[in-house]
Amino acid sequence: MNPFTYAFIGALIFTLALRWMLSVRHLRHVARHRDAVPEAFAGTISLAAHQKAADYTTAKTRLGLFQALADTVLVAVLTLGGGLDALQWLSANLAGGELSRGILLIALVAGVSMLVSLPFGLYTTFGIERRFGFNRMTFRLWLADAIKGLLLGALIGLPLAGVILFLMQASGSLWWLYAWLVWSGFSLLMLVLYPTFIAPLFNRFTPLAQGALRARIEALLARTGFASNGIFVMDGSRRSSHGNAYFTGMGRAKRIVFFDTLLKELDDEEIEAVLAHELGHFRRRHITQRMIFSFALTLGFLYLLGQLLDQAWFYAGLGVSQPGTAVALVLFTLVMPVFTFVFTPLSSLLSRRHEYEADAFAATEARADALVSALVKLYRDNASTLTPDPMHSAFYDSHPPAALRIGHLKGLNA
Repeated sequence: MNPFTYAFIGALIFTLALRWMLSVRHLRHVARHRDAVPEAFAGTISLAAHQKAADYTTAKTRLGLFQALADTVLVAVLTLGGGLDALQWLSANLAGGELSRGILLIALVAGVSMLVSLPFGLYTTFGIERRFGFNRMTFRLWLADAIKGLLLGALIGLPLAGVILFLMQASGSLWWLYAWLVWSGFSLLMLVLYPTFIAPLFNRFTPLAQGALRARIEALLARTGFASNGIFVMDGSRRSSHGNAYFTGMGRAKRIVFFDTLLKELDDEEIEAVLAHELGHFRRRHITQRMIFSFALTLGFLYLLGQLLDQAWFYAGLGVSQPGTAVALVLFTLVMPVFTFVFTPLSSLLSRRHEYEADAFAATEARADALVSALVKLYRDNASTLTPDPMHSAFYDSHPPAALRIGHLKGLNA
């Protein structure tokens, strides 16, 4: 057997075992703390709300165990199980030229992946989310969203894949650099186009009405030097009762967006504090840092793929008998997460550090205790667990655990 095959099988099993171990630890930790509200929240979150969050977290984590298994089986079947060979044969019989066969292969793999993930998405929306009172989406709306997403993926993703494949086939040994430039340009273009043209296909965005809240927000924007293309309210309540706020876009296309559910739950001062936190990411250049990191990582991955493209052991070790540019791209996309999963905590650590910095910024531009009260309401209303397993949280969570984050904010307010 090809030595790379052994390495791949080992990494696949190790990644699945690690995912399961982390999830089982999380389930046990949440269950052990289900019957007592943490002291820091004893006066603000009821035992019933705390137990709901524990049960909601448990339901999602248990589903995640099966999804991890399904993901692993899918990768194994597509590679060592001969799935990619079969899909290559099918695409060769349905399309003529090498480029069109490659695009079709990518579409077929994406379709198979979507079918595998479909039951989990349906159960999450109409099982877990509905059971805990969060889902407001009808099946008709879900289907409409799915069709729109599929069409957008085909209209945007497949031409992009075609350009990348063309560069791989026609631009010589530096194809990876040209592909990276195309990918980076596409990513920047999407930042501009998404808030104006794509997001409105799924949600309704209306300008925030004039009044005390808008005046407070505009004063905050003026203080922080944030120029936006508008302040909007999104009809998130059509799909879910979860609340959120964010800004999106870049340059003159930047928009501030509040979920309508958030505006119903928080008072004006709390909304200002939440927005101040989001603006903290902008003022501390977190978005720029993440973009640079993402672009650098993509460049490194494309360079690595460039070195693997003509290596017979790469294909043979992963169960593929017919090398090619499209199958190399698909293989790389499938396999890299298996080998890089162990580095997930590094990304999570950086993200949590940014969250602390954004909280510190918010405490200078709004009241820290207003952000505390807003976060407590969001933890309660979104059924976010207050007692995550420390190892699970360190591995996955992009935000600090509730108790640590609240403690940090209270320290800033002292």
